[in-house]
Amino acid sequence: MKFDLAIIGGGPGGYVAAERAGAKGLNVVLFEKKALGGVCLNEGCIPTKTLLYSAKVYDTAKNAAKYGISSNDLVFDYAKIAKRKDKVVRKLVGGVRLKMKQHNVTVVNENATILERKEDGICIAAGEESYFADKLIIATGSEAFVPPIPGLNMDDNHIMTNREILQSTTIPKSLAIIGGGVIGMEFASLYNSFGVEVTVIEMMDKILGEMDVEMSQMLQSIYEKRGVKIELAARVTEIKGHDVIYEKNGEQLSTSAENILVSVGRRPVTNGFGLENIGVELLKSGIKVNEKMETTVPNVYAIGDVTGFSLLAHTASREGEVVVNNITGENDTMSYNAIPGVVYTNPEFSGVGHTEKTAQAQGLDYSITSLPMAYAGRFVAENEGGNGLCKVLVDNNDKKVLGVHMLGNPSSEMIHGACMTVQSGMTLDELKKVVFPHPTVSEIFKEAIFDFK
Repeated sequence: MKFDLAIIGGGPGGYVAAERAGAKGLNVVLFEKKALGGVCLNEGCIPTKTLLYSAKVYDTAKNAAKYGISSNDLVFDYAKIAKRKDKVVRKLVGGVRLKMKQHNVTVVNENATILERKEDGICIAAGEESYFADKLIIATGSEAFVPPIPGLNMDDNHIMTNREILQSTTIPKSLAIIGGGVIGMEFASLYNSFGVEVTVIEMMDKILGEMDVEMSQMLQSIYEKRGVKIELAARVTEIKGHDVIYEKNGEQLSTSAENILVSVGRRPVTNGFGLENIGVELLKSGIKVNEKMETTVPNVYAIGDVTGFSLLAHTASREGEVVVNNITGENDTMSYNAIPGVVYTNPEFSGVGHTEKTAQAQGLDYSITSLPMAYAGRFVAENEGGNGLCKVLVDNNDKKVLGVHMLGNPSSEMIHGACMTVQSGMTLDELKKVVFPHPTVSEIFKEAIFDFK
């Protein structure tokens, strides 16, 4: 069977590329061995956010008295919460399947293997069939990285990655999380809301990796006040049954938990589908690509986590669009200067562009302003007793916005405005002329802009 474009991997990179290509009239085949939507829809973004929303509703109900509402005998049913999560996933997977049908994309639910590349295209086998395509997009994603810690056996039922913990219909009395990145902190938030004793062990000296230091510390403080124990600069050295042994400040410490979650990062999936048969060059981080997402092999592209550069669903989707645009004659390149990062804790933490750390590392001449989220009336009305922060970085030379970072609800729904600002290179004067709706929490961004002298 002959196609214009073959795509291996049906996650946010693969299925968006398939949809865009189909809409432009290309004959597309999409290979997905598990379920459409990939890790994001089935084992990551969507199921975790569905669970986190239930936790947020429960948190709101527990604090209803602050808003003049009494709620007695408040209980939660985690089995029903998990069941709703599965329902949401099924609905959205069905939606992706419908999009593929609407754009005439052939979906093959088999493991695909690249056989060879010829001058006139690429040959791929799946099931008992062979497929031939002019061009190929590799979008095989990533998998949870399991570090070589002595005693860490993933066959033990109480030791889990994000995949296994999302399949659970019960919650433990206690949970030890190895890794204080986005995944680790979101699960810490989820289980803390439902009364689980949570300990986070992070090897770095801060949670949430490269996100804004000040706001990471603020979020850490919020969760420590809620009872989450967070151990920083701590290296796990061994697992003994339910005990996690770690070193901190030269001292050996341990914590015991009913369940252990391993969330120390992810690694690209580059094996098991014949990549070696066409000679694609690999870097230590993943498949090597240029700004057009082209690999070192002509007519072969790679997008998403498999490149090892920006392991985010929305990055993968945009990379897929870049490929399709170039295939169909539109010159397009991938830009990473305005990729948003969001942590769906309660409160949410969102950021885009430069942080103070990256601006300093590049020697940029910048100014910064920070305003409490309480400067926005809507935030005060909806977040009784809550605090938060909006931070904006501006280039002192051309007055363009370099970065925006927000801690507070619902920052995930506001960060796109900051993304457009950074991506388009808007200046302070240009932003001051934009009308923001009132009352909204988003007004904090404009308040911060006017705070620059």
